[in-house]
Amino acid sequence: MHTKNLSGHIVRHFREVLFWPVQLMPLGNGVQQHWEVLQQQGGGNQWRLLASRFDSAAHSFEERHYKEFVTFLPYVQRFLYGESLGQRVPGIAGSRGGSAIRIFRRNGVAALRLLLHEGEAPLTLAVEHVELWFFDDIDVAFLKVELSAADLPFAQVNDLLYRFGRTYPTGWDKEGHGKHNVFRAEWLGPDGAVLAASDSDNQKKFLEYTRKHRSPGIAVHWDYLLRPLVLDPSEEAGRLRYRQIEYHRMPLMAYLAVDNPRNISREEWLRLGLVATLHPDEALPSHDPDVAEFEQRYCYDRFWTDSERGPNTRFICSGRAFIVVGDSCADYFCDSERGLLAQFRHQYVLLFLVAHFHRAALLVFSERMVEAVHGLDIRAAQSISRFRRKVYAGFEGFLRFTHRYWFHELSERPHVQALYRLSSDHLGNDALYHEIKDELKDMSQYLDSNAQRQQSATIVRLTVVTVFSMIGAVATGLLGTNLIAEADAPLMTRLAYLVTAVLLTTMFMLFAILKSRQLSEVMDVLSDDQKTLFARLGSIGKAWRRNLRP
Repeated sequence: MHTKNLSGHIVRHFREVLFWPVQLMPLGNGVQQHWEVLQQQGGGNQWRLLASRFDSAAHSFEERHYKEFVTFLPYVQRFLYGESLGQRVPGIAGSRGGSAIRIFRRNGVAALRLLLHEGEAPLTLAVEHVELWFFDDIDVAFLKVELSAADLPFAQVNDLLYRFGRTYPTGWDKEGHGKHNVFRAEWLGPDGAVLAASDSDNQKKFLEYTRKHRSPGIAVHWDYLLRPLVLDPSEEAGRLRYRQIEYHRMPLMAYLAVDNPRNISREEWLRLGLVATLHPDEALPSHDPDVAEFEQRYCYDRFWTDSERGPNTRFICSGRAFIVVGDSCADYFCDSERGLLAQFRHQYVLLFLVAHFHRAALLVFSERMVEAVHGLDIRAAQSISRFRRKVYAGFEGFLRFTHRYWFHELSERPHVQALYRLSSDHLGNDALYHEIKDELKDMSQYLDSNAQRQQSATIVRLTVVTVFSMIGAVATGLLGTNLIAEADAPLMTRLAYLVTAVLLTTMFMLFAILKSRQLSEVMDVLSDDQKTLFARLGSIGKAWRRNLRP
């Protein structure tokens, strides 16, 4: 079955939220944060820092914001919104603990014009927000783009979700157009002027960039949104530099208000739910477990009754995509203040963001460890020292991440927690976390064992020095007791006494070294306070006679 065979459902209200995680490269000064550098950009900077609704009287704090806040557990609230520290906290009375998130909003982008296929009529969507999210202690940022439209054919929405949100083409067709991409995408300003247009058909540009930098390039329209951030491998100047973290397909969320969603066929549900991986024109792989077990794996149907009375709201989550479909005639589903639309834009967006933030942060930790090992040369002390610093820095960062950001319980509300776990499980966050933790542990054990080897070698050298130093110390000490009063004797006589003392001391020390194992056993027996003195002496005699036997 193909897209053209899908039914003629109309999506009365459509929302799409795209998240693009990028890795921020170190600034080098160790003082400023990336968001501070962005805030200090001069003229032409389209980004402005959003003030928190908790700290600014200029922004109203409405019921939907309150409902968003109380959805989450206290430690998640502190992560997302910060906290107000009490008057009784010593030294910081009355101060506020800020959120771990800094959000910048981009001005000047009002709409998106899409041409899904060559020769088709263009489709225009409103751009609700373009935002850039930064996180304390973690060199990860998320570009967030929210789009909306009304009265779109269901098949067109499915095609749009599949094609839009790709940072570069994965290949080209015979006509030279990017595969899987929209034919053309244009960001429009408030006056309708084209700000930036996609260039997925510029095959030469992408091939040359990849050959030169061993990294895929970025399409022009996505590169435009991130300015002044620049792609790290390029020669272009810029303090704020980033790398791609994952595959070119951006994680997406979608909200679809449809007339009577009960009439949506199973094939349509499948194509919508697997939109991140299943091409709209591809035949359904009926034997694929994702298709055969689709409802069990990806659908959360707590609010899906399939009845006239309703509710008939279905949540579909595959990790890469989070989709909500409901009845456009249901007031609660379409209510943007208290209904599900408000929850989608607030609670569910944060739920999806947290799951992908966990994955992106863990992948960045993994990348750092790979770079540390790649630069390790066990034959060079300086390389080992540099490796040690990187590993300890990674361990410190991972510890802060674990205690500040890592959690399994997001909310006490069953459906919110269930959807969060569904997202996290499909992304494989738990397995990735334990993998990174084990890698750090292995590296730490290597450093510890290397330090122990160095310490053991040092102790051996010190022992050798001590042993041979004792010969002179004992010999001179023996002569210094004046048991033999030859202070006024001729020089040769005194030298003879010194040589004799040194030889006797050396012979005694060599004997002690040769019998060091037996002497160690003697010391162990003598120190055993569980036996009487006579029993210990008897054990020593038996052990000594046993060692003397041929």
